[in-house]
Amino acid sequence: MTDFHTYPAPAKINLFLHITGQRADGYHLLQTVFRLLDFSDTLQLRVREDGEVNRMTEVPGVPAERDLCVRAARLLQQHTGCKRGVDIKIEKRIPMGGGLGGGSSDAATMLLALNHLWDLQLDRQALITLGLQLGADVPVFVFGENAWAEGVGEKLSPISLNPAWYVLLTPQVNVSTAEIFASKELTRDTKLTTIADFSRGMVHNDLETVVCQQHPAVGASLSWLNQFSPARMSGSGASVFISVDSQAEAEAILAQVPSKIAGLPVFSCVAKGLEKHPLYDLVKNV
Repeated sequence: MTDFHTYPAPAKINLFLHITGQRADGYHLLQTVFRLLDFSDTLQLRVREDGEVNRMTEVPGVPAERDLCVRAARLLQQHTGCKRGVDIKIEKRIPMGGGLGGGSSDAATMLLALNHLWDLQLDRQALITLGLQLGADVPVFVFGENAWAEGVGEKLSPISLNPAWYVLLTPQVNVSTAEIFASKELTRDTKLTTIADFSRGMVHNDLETVVCQQHPAVGASLSWLNQFSPARMSGSGASVFISVDSQAEAEAILAQVPSKIAGLPVFSCVAKGLEKHPLYDLVKNV
């Protein structure tokens, strides 16, 4: 039997998130910058010859048929007619539902890795198109670079970002992305911004106010981090972060994080910003 192959699935943060409109089909138009981090889940994959997609790790609250990893493998099979299968082991480190893209990144790593392991030879754009069927955040991980994103998040352009370290806090609350986007209080008419405005820090997260109203622990986490540097929420939360200049500074702040914020347990970690996805060279550009 063949051996398992190990692949990382890195987290992301949204350095800002503006909601600029809403399409007739209900999808929100946005502008954001995705930054990839060196903090990641780990997938172990072993090729099968019988076509079975077999998740060997239990993921709490996520049955196999709903798991984006399993769905990504089956989508790739359907799209290409591939008769091979895969055994999947998942080591989850990225908090689920935190706005760090864990499930989407896992799915993207599945597409990238299986395209290689199954010798399918799809190019990057083909995998991005497949990824969009799985979720709005999957394409950026296949894209594999820090990205300026527009549309519903599918219009991606590479962006050069300065080296940075981040301190991340994720209070243990369940933020429903769908409920936040459906909220009457959400601002949906932020004017289009520019990369120059972003570079000057003239950006924010439009979802932050609504999430903090519904989940005080997110607001409390932002307040705690704000004593060190301007803090921001990633995506629809619950994760919040600050940027600092060095690992030493980040580790010093991490050491001070309380075990609970607003009475709730909080996950905390330090991560370094990446320039490219670790699997970027696994697939060809068009």
